[in-house]
Amino acid sequence: MDVAESVAESVAESLARIAEADPRLCAFLEVWEDAAPVPDGSELPLYGLPFAVKGRAGLRSYAARKLVEAGAVPVGATSVPGPGTYWQTWGLGARGRTLNPYRRDLTPGGSSAGSAVAVAAGMVPLATGSDGAGSVRIPAAWCGVFGLRTTRGLLPSPDRTGLATAGVLGRSAAELEAYLGCVVEGYEAAGVLPGRAVWSPDLGFAAGPDLDEEVVGIARAAAERLFRLEEPPGFALLDPKEEWFAIRGGSAPGVVARENAARLAELFTGVRVLATPTTPFRPHGHEGPGGRFSTSLTWAFNVSGHPAVSVPAGFTEDGCPVGLQLVSDFGTEGLLAGVAASVPPWTPNGTNSPR
Repeated sequence: MDVAESVAESVAESLARIAEADPRLCAFLEVWEDAAPVPDGSELPLYGLPFAVKGRAGLRSYAARKLVEAGAVPVGATSVPGPGTYWQTWGLGARGRTLNPYRRDLTPGGSSAGSAVAVAAGMVPLATGSDGAGSVRIPAAWCGVFGLRTTRGLLPSPDRTGLATAGVLGRSAAELEAYLGCVVEGYEAAGVLPGRAVWSPDLGFAAGPDLDEEVVGIARAAAERLFRLEEPPGFALLDPKEEWFAIRGGSAPGVVARENAARLAELFTGVRVLATPTTPFRPHGHEGPGGRFSTSLTWAFNVSGHPAVSVPAGFTEDGCPVGLQLVSDFGTEGLLAGVAASVPPWTPNGTNSPR
């Protein structure tokens, strides 16, 4: 089999997997059954790689265009929250509500819901996303995949507030590296990886009854497999909740953004990575999160503009995926992807398998 036949088969397999799994999981708004690699693209770095884009407008995004230029093949547009859906919630595909592939009674997270589900269920190896409060990292955590949000301003974004940046979801760190290598001009992979990280279970403000001890424990254990953890006394960020809403409403970043940026700058002079749980609790049901905020550990970095990645950490006793969030200094996506490469993709077994 020559290269062209091999990549055509890869795209066909992706489309077949979508046809088999999407009626159950509702990850897609549109599927492009006629998707095919360009005939003369064998020299392109991502030649024939099937990928999905977030939402119907996703194919027009800068990142998607760069992936296509690199030879990747878009096979469909993934689900996002439906009209009138409360902003913290899930996704609505062409066939109905998007379901978590590990626990179909629970949400996959959002707003890059379909992208995370499509990757987790093996429909595509890579999907684009965008992250304005945790919209890549939260579904990555709750679907057991890798999800990276980029530094503010690194890539073009239609979000004038600056909160949302482009991101990617992948089945492993290799997909994150492939994305960054093709969409970030001058991208360089990480060199020597850090042996230390600062651990914070709550960033100093998210403690309380919504902080699930089992989730925190699983995330910490995953961090301990990667780093020698430090917990500097007194490290805390300010709660960004009110300022996030103010910025989303059109206000300029204020005291919280400046103070948190200063605290993170000081932190990153001594250590290169901050580790936290990606979410404070496990996935909620399809009725919604109630008054809880799944974003409480993610949106501080949308306000500050730092890059962050969620990597698979393990599973709760009741079969819910848990994510570990890693944050680093501005422009250090290569560092995060390099650390993520030390995290093996979760190998499904028994009940811990996408269905």
